[in-house]
This record gives sequence, structure tokens and C-alpha cells, in this order.
Amino acid sequence: MQERTDYCGSITEEYVGKKVSLDGWVQKRRDLGGLIFVDLRDYKGFVQLVFNTDHKEALETAESLRSEYVINVIGTVRLRDESAINENIPTGKVEVVVETVEVLNKSITPPFEIVDDVDASEETKLKYRYLDLRRPEMQSAIRTRAQIKHSVHEYLYDNGFIDIETPNLTPSTPEGARDYLVPSRVYPGHFFALPQSPQLFKQLLMVGGFDRYYQLAHCFRDEDLRGDRQPEFTQIDLEMSFMSAEEIQTVTEGLIARVMKDEKGIDVKLPFPRIDWDDAMARYGSDKPDIRFGMELQDLNDVFKDTEFKVFKGTIDNGGQVKAIVVKNNADKYSRKNIEEYQEYIKRFGAKGLAWLKYNDDKITGPVAKFITEQHDALVERLGLENNDLVLFVADKKKVVADALGYLRTDIAKNLNLYDPNEFAFTWVVNWPLFEYDEGIQRWTAAHHPFTMPNEEDVHYLDEDPHKAYAQSYDIVLNGYELGGGSIRIHDYKIQEKMLKALEFTKEKAYEQFGFLLDALQYGCPPHGGLAIGLDRFAMLLAGKDNIRDVIAFPKNSNATEPMTHAPRPVADNQLVDLGIEVSKSNKE
Repeated sequence: MQERTDYCGSITEEYVGKKVSLDGWVQKRRDLGGLIFVDLRDYKGFVQLVFNTDHKEALETAESLRSEYVINVIGTVRLRDESAINENIPTGKVEVVVETVEVLNKSITPPFEIVDDVDASEETKLKYRYLDLRRPEMQSAIRTRAQIKHSVHEYLYDNGFIDIETPNLTPSTPEGARDYLVPSRVYPGHFFALPQSPQLFKQLLMVGGFDRYYQLAHCFRDEDLRGDRQPEFTQIDLEMSFMSAEEIQTVTEGLIARVMKDEKGIDVKLPFPRIDWDDAMARYGSDKPDIRFGMELQDLNDVFKDTEFKVFKGTIDNGGQVKAIVVKNNADKYSRKNIEEYQEYIKRFGAKGLAWLKYNDDKITGPVAKFITEQHDALVERLGLENNDLVLFVADKKKVVADALGYLRTDIAKNLNLYDPNEFAFTWVVNWPLFEYDEGIQRWTAAHHPFTMPNEEDVHYLDEDPHKAYAQSYDIVLNGYELGGGSIRIHDYKIQEKMLKALEFTKEKAYEQFGFLLDALQYGCPPHGGLAIGLDRFAMLLAGKDNIRDVIAFPKNSNATEPMTHAPRPVADNQLVDLGIEVSKSNKE
């Protein structure tokens, strides 16, 4: 095999007249009888090869070439005929006249064509992931991820951070999601847990005096999956001592600006806007608002406080909310059937219904129009209604209204193309509640995690009414996705003890779970804070994808299994015996 001199995707007009040696995969072959064209592919792109009778041995070999054969060719670059130029690719003005060709490996017929937008199921592509990764769009996405990591390392090194690894075998601690457990052979009946995050260890590194820590940390959570979630994922994990929340946010903005410049050539405007959590929920119905478009939620309690429409009146009298969004100049695009489909969908958020009306020529029409004639003028003025506007109302508890209208706002904007998909709109959501109520388990939980510092003026609430407290916490949001989150941590032993008590930990239980941290806080722990950015999600957004599986080399599917290796799968009985584990017959089946 001749040593490669260049990559396929690099061969442009500058190479005309030069001899090159190229390696790659056969994309396709076109046999014109005595003249064969082959598209050769490597990770940088395609180049057209020409086999002709001037080099008969190469031509004979070319007759046997098939898709995905791996070959080496040596030839001379020339300009294509003007009629054969392909303006869609960088190499489209040239071709390589092949003098010698060597087949390095053959390929059986692949289960799908190695092209972008391939017509193959997700399961098939994951089963043959090594083939899926050859597709140009997958190559680009994975390389975007690698480029982000490179920029992160350089920026953080330049800003005094030290890269420190934390353990992957840790004790199981209650951090929200279910742990992945690892049984100990040496200590039967005992288990390690794979880390949901390095949270406690990076805090201990601050106690250890390292001042600025970072890590591209592999994390694991046994939770239900979706497009931007995997059971194993990677965080850009940061922690800093003696810094305020604002200072940490400034460092993070610098990191993001560096990545955006390096990978997208974009100079993002700093500082990013900041929105209080309460304001984000009130205006956007989401704690991760997409600020690329308007259509904000509008409070109408004062407009309908005296209405005779029982649905709205009853909601307001019971302490609920009546809110609406206005779909500007697009009412004609939504039929009754379309709106009823939305009404059915938002039931999953607890909404009992979706009221609506259309506005044209100073008249409102729709199912609720006859009930709100007295509010007509006030409603038109408040909502700024114009011809062909659609108004969608939800009347319910505060959270239900936010969830339902927040969903409608983003889904409608996507369907109507109300924003530029190439825009990157960052914002901070700050001043979060310290606690949130989990309807599933029917109790209060930490909104971020149990080690989040309350606002100084709210510390007293830990003794009086913890659920009124707000936190020194912050999330960085990009285009409606939570890109990362963090907080100032509790560095005072007494405050940490009160926080755990508010979460219904007894002193004994607190020490059983977090004794090592509580001990460390008593040895001169410095004030500190940090955050973690989801590398997978960041790469997904910069690569223009809508699923993080597209930027992870070997991901799991939506059922948390890997079709290629068939993981997870049963293990040998002797392995279970060594671990003292017995699998029930029903689980085996």
C-alpha cells in the first residue's frame, strides 16, 4: 500500500497536475464501458476517480469494485470537463485519473446505503452503528463534539483550571434519579453506584484547596429516556472557590463564547441576558425558555375577575390562573380539529381544557366567544389583537397553566417557523426556588440538589418555612434546552444540616448518606460553587441535530439497550455466584 499523501475531500483545483495517493471507501461506481467513474470517500469528503484504457490494469481492477470496498489509488489530478462540474462539493471541479489501484479490503452488501438522510430504521442504524458512523453527517456530528472538547480544554487550562478525575465507583446517595448499582464481589451484599454526577467529590476538591477544578465527567442515571437524554452522558463539570454566582457565570460565558467562536465562527454577545425563575415561568411557561420568538404567556385574571363565564371565574376564585397566548396572523392555519388535538395533548399536564377564539374585523368567534362579550374590548386591548389572530386560553392551577401553555408556545412556534433555526440564543435563568414539590412521590425535593446554598436573606426560612426559600442557583439555557446548571454550594456545616433536615433527613440518616461531606465542612471549607454543562446536548445543538444519540459514538436506544452489542444481557451463573446474586425465574424469562 502506497503511503497516503492527501485526503479525498481536500483535492481542489490547487492540485491540478499533481500526483496523489488516496485511501478511502468506494461510494459508488459508474461503468461506461472502457471508462469507469468511482466516487471515493473519506472523512473529509468525496473525490471522483477516473479509470480508463490508458491504465488497463487499474481499469480491470475497477470493474470488480463495489460499494464500501476499501482501496488505495495513485493518480494525477486534472480539471473535469465543464459539463461535468459539480458545484455542490468542494472537489467538484476536479477528478483523479487513476494509474494504480489496490483493494485493501472487500465489503459484503451493507444493510443500508452510506449516505445522509438514509432510508433505514433507527434500530437498524444502531445495530450496524459502525456503518452508520461512516455517513458524512455522522462524521461531522461526532467531530463537532470532539472540537468542542478541544476548545473546552484549552479555555479552562488558560483560565487556571486543573483537570482532575473523580471516582466511577461511588456510594449510592439520593440525588434524584435511580442509581446504576455495581455489586461488590469482595463484600457480598454491598454495592457501589456509578456516579450521577461528581457533585460531592468536586466539593471535596474545593475543601482540598484546588480552587478551580474541571473534568469532562462521565455520568450515569437510570431514568426514562427521550431525545436529549441517555443513561450515560458527559458533563463539562466545573467548580470554583471564593467566587460569587455572577463571577462563575462570567467564566462560563467566556467558555461558551470560546466554543461558539471556534466551532461556529460566531461572536456571541456578552453578557447573556438573565431572567428570574419566577419571571421565566410567568412569561414563557418554562424554566428553560426559548427566547428566539415572542408569543409570551399573558395573565388575564384581572380581565376576567368579574366574568360570568364559570370556568374562568371558578378558577380565579379558587386561586388559579387564566392565561393566554396569541398566535399572531395565523388563525386561518388552525382548524377546530387542530385545536382539539392540542386540547387532548395538554391533558398530560393536568389541563382540563383549552379555550380558544379567533379575531377578525373587531369580532371574536369560537366556542367561548359568547361567554366573554363583556370582556371583548379589554381583551382586545390587553392582547393587542389584530386580524387573523388566534387566542388560546388555559385556566387551571399555576403549574398546569405554565406547562400547558409553555408546550403550546414552543410547538406552535416550531410548526409555524417563527424563529431562525440557525440562531443561538443563550440566557441565564437565575434565583430558583430552593425546593420543588414532586407530585409523583408527594413530597418536597431539592430543586437542584441538597447542597445548594439559599439566598442569604432566605436562610432563616430553613427553620421557619423552607419552601419559601430561594436559592443561589442558575441554569444556562440555549434555544429552549437546559444546557447546564449550577449553584453556589453550602459551605457552612450548620446550614447544610438544616437543609437536610428540611428534606426530612434525620441526623442519623444524614450522616449515613453524607457523613464524609458533613465532616469535611467542619475543616475550613471555603465558599465555592460551580456548574455542569451537558456536552452531549451542547454538541447536539451545534451540530444541528435533535437527538443526542447523533453525537454519541455508541449510544443506547430509547429502551436503554444497545442493539449492536445486545447490552444489557444475561451473564454466566458462575459470575452471579461470585457476587452472591440470585436472579428470579421471572426476571430470567
